[in-house]
Amino acid sequence: MPPLDDVLSPQLQQAVVTGLFVAIGWIVVAGQTRRRDAALRRAREADLQRALLAEIRAHVFALEQQVPSAADAAALIARIETGDFVPTLPQHANDRIFAAVVADIHILPAPVIDPIVLYYRLLSIMEALATDLRRMARRDGARAAQMMGDYLSLMEETRDSGIQAIRVLTECLRGGVDAVEQMLDQDEADAAALVAQYLPGELAILRERLLREGLRDAPDARGVSSRSSDPRGR
Repeated sequence: MPPLDDVLSPQLQQAVVTGLFVAIGWIVVAGQTRRRDAALRRAREADLQRALLAEIRAHVFALEQQVPSAADAAALIARIETGDFVPTLPQHANDRIFAAVVADIHILPAPVIDPIVLYYRLLSIMEALATDLRRMARRDGARAAQMMGDYLSLMEETRDSGIQAIRVLTECLRGGVDAVEQMLDQDEADAAALVAQYLPGELAILRERLLREGLRDAPDARGVSSRSSDPRGR
């Protein structure tokens, strides 16, 4: 094999070596940049999740205190129906952190985004419904009472949605997106097991009821159905 000096001039050899060093330097710097960006992204994700977790947890705790018992809810709806009572509904504008970080929400893992967005969506619907309810209570007590029932149901749904968001955020901060997906898979398995446990009994009760209804509707020997002609079934 001829000496390298016979193939490449010393100047060209120096240029090749310099180019190799530059290329290796680019590769090293690019790798370091990717690792730094990944670390910054993970830190940003964690900061967003902690901030949203604190905001959601604080409001869910407040909702727990505000959701009335069934008896109190019935009494409240009855008072509104009279038309002489305008309910004082709490302000639920608990979305300052979410509004501040919504432009960066896409960097969070997909299983975390969905419950967060659902919770804040329900929160905004609650705000709109509360505004309409206050206005309607002064004009139409019956309609306002119906809206109050919807509002209380929505309050419970928002609370449950917030609890799910808290579970997902806590699990993601603790074990990452894989832990969240395992938790959600377990939730689906538990729900399916619950359905499998109770569905056969419920179907049996439904079949028995339909059978009784069919026998009651069947005509007797005179061709007359045993069902009463009274529309109330009496």
